[in-house]
Amino acid sequence: MDLIDSHAHIDFPQFADDREAMLQRARDAGITTLLAIGTGPGPQKLDAALPYAEADDWIYTSVGIHPHEAKEVTQHHLDELARLAQHPKVIAWGEIGLDYFYNHSPRDVQTSIFRSQMELAHTAKLPIIIHCRDAWDDCLAQVEQHWKSAGLGGILHCFTGTIEHAKRGLDMGFYVSFAGNCTYPKSQNIRDVAREIPLDRILIETDSPYLAPQPYRGKRNEPAYIAEVAKTLAAVRNLAPEEFASATAANFRRLFGIARPDVS
Repeated sequence: MDLIDSHAHIDFPQFADDREAMLQRARDAGITTLLAIGTGPGPQKLDAALPYAEADDWIYTSVGIHPHEAKEVTQHHLDELARLAQHPKVIAWGEIGLDYFYNHSPRDVQTSIFRSQMELAHTAKLPIIIHCRDAWDDCLAQVEQHWKSAGLGGILHCFTGTIEHAKRGLDMGFYVSFAGNCTYPKSQNIRDVAREIPLDRILIETDSPYLAPQPYRGKRNEPAYIAEVAKTLAAVRNLAPEEFASATAANFRRLFGIARPDVS
C-alpha cells in the first residue's frame, strides 16, 4: 500500500530505545512519507523533530506550540518559530488549537497563543494542523475569524467532532485526519463522519506514540500501524484498503505540494 502517516511524534522519548528500527518498520509497512510533528516537549525545544526530517528525505516536519504549553510562551519563542518555519523541510504549522479537556493552560491564554500562531503561519504561508479537544465550536470560530481568509487550509488532526464540525472545516479548505481511535468498537461516531465526508479530503495518521489501533490497543503506537487505520476506514467506505490508502496519500501530497516519491 501507498501509505502516508500525516501525524506522528517520532521525537518522543517512547521511541528512544528503538527509533531507527521503528522507522524501518514504517518503511517496511509501505509508508512513503511521514509528517513528524514538531511541537516536541514544548517551547524549550521548538526544533524537536527537525533533525529527523533533515536526516531522511521521506520525513517532513512541522513547527508549533501545543495548547497545553500555551502558558509558557514568550515572544522569543514565537520569533524562534518564525525562523524555523523557513526551513525547507517544514511544511506545516502545528499542532495548534484549543484543549478544554485537560486545560493545562488557561483558556484565554490558549486562545491568544492560537491566534498568534495563525498569524505567523499566514506570514510563513504554511497550512495549519489543528488540535481540538472538547472545544470544537470555539476552535472553529477562531479559525473562521483569524484563518479562513488566508486560503491556506490545513488539517483537522485526530478528528473527533461531529459531521457539522467537519463540514465547517471542509468549507475552509481543511482536510480531516483520522487516527487509531477510529478503530475502537465504541467509536462509531468517528466512522460515521469518515463515511460522509468526501474521499478527496480525508487523511490518516497514527498520532504515535498514542492511540494505538484496536489490534495493538494498550501498547505503544507507531507509524507502521497506520495500515490498521486504512483498513478500518476502507471498510467503512466500501473500498479496497489499497485504494483508500492511495487516495489519502494523494490528498496529503496535494495539500502540501509534494511529489510522489519514486519507490521503484
